[in-house]
Amino acid sequence: MSRILMAECKQEVSSFNPVPSRYEDFRVVRGTALLDHHRQGGEEVGGALSVFDADHSVRLVPTFGASSNTSGGVLSADSFERLSRDFLNSLADAGPVDAAYFSLHGAMQAEHEDDPEGFLLQEARRILGEKIPFVVSLDLHGVLTDRMLEHSDAVVAYHTYPHVDFFQTGARAAALLLKIVNRGARPVTARVKIPALVRGDELITKSGAIRECIELAQQIEASPTGLSAGVMWGNPFTDVPELRTNSFVVMDGDEVTARTQALELANRFWKHHEKMQVPLTSLGDSVRLAAGVTSGTVVMMDAADATSSGASGDSNAILREMIHQDYRGRVLAPITDPAAVRQAFAAGIGATIGITIGGAFDPARFRPLASEAQVRLLSDGRFRSESFGWPWDSGDTAVLQAGNFTLVVGTRPVSLFDRSWFYANGQDPRHFETVIVKSPHCEPQMFADWCAKLINVDAPGSTSANLRSLGHTRCARPIFPLDGAVEFHPVAQIFQRR
Repeated sequence: MSRILMAECKQEVSSFNPVPSRYEDFRVVRGTALLDHHRQGGEEVGGALSVFDADHSVRLVPTFGASSNTSGGVLSADSFERLSRDFLNSLADAGPVDAAYFSLHGAMQAEHEDDPEGFLLQEARRILGEKIPFVVSLDLHGVLTDRMLEHSDAVVAYHTYPHVDFFQTGARAAALLLKIVNRGARPVTARVKIPALVRGDELITKSGAIRECIELAQQIEASPTGLSAGVMWGNPFTDVPELRTNSFVVMDGDEVTARTQALELANRFWKHHEKMQVPLTSLGDSVRLAAGVTSGTVVMMDAADATSSGASGDSNAILREMIHQDYRGRVLAPITDPAAVRQAFAAGIGATIGITIGGAFDPARFRPLASEAQVRLLSDGRFRSESFGWPWDSGDTAVLQAGNFTLVVGTRPVSLFDRSWFYANGQDPRHFETVIVKSPHCEPQMFADWCAKLINVDAPGSTSANLRSLGHTRCARPIFPLDGAVEFHPVAQIFQRR
């Protein structure tokens, strides 16, 4: 039987979020608990299990699983030291294995370590040996580094945005690993570096220009010698030296095709790169546009404070502008503010309290906003996501009514790429004139398919699509759109371990 090790470590960060992530922000499971957890859900490890379980020649060796509850700021040095120690010690305790599957994200960053995933794979090689195959699944927002490619045999990335193929990506990775173990496949990877940071609707894989690349990647994977292919455009908020877009192709022993197809993917991407930016509307104009809509719900996308991209979740910028313009419609807004929640719990449901809201974590960007509000609902903040049924936890949570503003206020950030936090706290977005959504994109049925108008707001925040406003200092330059007249001279770099 083939002993296949399984391990997980996933987090995405914004380097511009001033609040460091901590070890306590991760869901951690060890040993067989890793399998038990993922057999109940639809993430990458669960997809890999669906493949491994069907092969009776496989004996699984579960080790360590860590996944952040939501994206956040740079991981503190002591937390990364603890996380990496736990991860690597679990590998050392596993004993001899024949292969390894790693479920990683790719856009982690830690204090003093710009490439945590590369570090973990490098150290895993030292522990497990140079000869056994490693296959790694990644988010397409991952930063694909040289070290990650040098210490893995193959990588597999999501094909969808918004992401709906977590499970399928894990299954693809597991199937690839079994091709190496059972059939002797010899992965060769070609990677092309593309000097671009991108955001926007053209990256929606069902409808945007990126579909041209994803369809080709899927055709490559379906070919007789194709193993994996994709485009990873990285998380533009993880400001590290190797941040950029990458195309990659993994073929079974066919370096020529890997090189040719990786270049084709890169050129297809570059053909469309200039339109891969979000047309943004200023704060003032956004509120005026919302006020002009007389029926239906207006969705104001505040992607600059997108907690699923690494922001702190405490922006009150749109609320402040609405108050300034005396906006009269009913507004539903999410925000993270532990002090306001503590006041609400102390006062109880029905009480009216004087609070400040916003600026709890990022006061350099957001000044606290004074208000009087009635406490309408209190909860422990535990719920399941509408999209995937995953357990989420915003900590103690309060619904506060401040005039025409209904505020869902949490103790800690939680992902907001669907409606589940609103629903979990008794609020239906369809019953409001305006809803503030703190995510760059949601699955269309969540908001876009039924709202009267959707506005991408140019608000301040650590995940702003106005990339020039953030102040990148680490990523390689020149790069689009931070610099003008960026030239692209594609070169395919080859990685092969066997």
